[in-house]
Amino acid sequence: MSDRDRSTADLTQPLDADATVYPGDPAVESAPAATHDSDGYRVTELRFGSHSGTHVDAPSHTEPDGKNLDAFGVEEFVFDAQLVDCTGLGARDPIGPEVIPGPKSGGDAETEMLVLRTGWDAHWGTDRYFDHPYLTAEAAATCADRGWHVGLDALSPDPSPSETGTEEGESTSESVGTGKLTGAEESGEMGASAGTEKPNETEESDGTSEPDGVPAHRELLGSGLFVVENLTGLGEVPDRFELLAYPLALVDADGSPVRAVATW
Repeated sequence: MSDRDRSTADLTQPLDADATVYPGDPAVESAPAATHDSDGYRVTELRFGSHSGTHVDAPSHTEPDGKNLDAFGVEEFVFDAQLVDCTGLGARDPIGPEVIPGPKSGGDAETEMLVLRTGWDAHWGTDRYFDHPYLTAEAAATCADRGWHVGLDALSPDPSPSETGTEEGESTSESVGTGKLTGAEESGEMGASAGTEKPNETEESDGTSEPDGVPAHRELLGSGLFVVENLTGLGEVPDRFELLAYPLALVDADGSPVRAVATW
């Protein structure tokens, strides 16, 4: 099969002022730097954090001695990916090691990245997006032991700070029904109380507490692996596909937006 005969799907969230950002991260902003009327050409000034939109985390994101993105060759951002359906989970539910495929359920030596489909991309741009399911430290350790990178259609593999509501079907803020929040709104009020990647200590439905810190990040990035966050459109891809997630050629970067594309 030639490359032109392969199917493709764009798994990238739009990067604009409505983009959801992690609380405390810079909002996505753009402004005219030159215009056709005044300059005869158009240039746009962009401002955003290294973990904006659909992006890849470098090991240095959480690990002081971790590698930056420019330590990796471009060929290392092409992954043989395996999809895991987690859409049956509700708000802030844990994704445990039991969902990680073993040899009898498709996990094999060809797998390079496990991609978790939570369906939470449907809440992009709303407060509900912060209440995504999350990967337990045990599940992340299982992936790390197998040398698997992790991608997902959620803000983080760890619990994200959320102001209210943890029950499935419960509104996470009064503004959810009014449409999208801008990155500036999210990085303002919420970021003031949660400027670091540390989740609230809320209780799950089984009475257990959510973890402190970012243990899933630490397991994966601490093993020199990547995490690709804020994917979308995973319902369009088969169980096995190739994921291309090329970062910008930034120097000393702890992360970068990517154009994530699936091919099969």
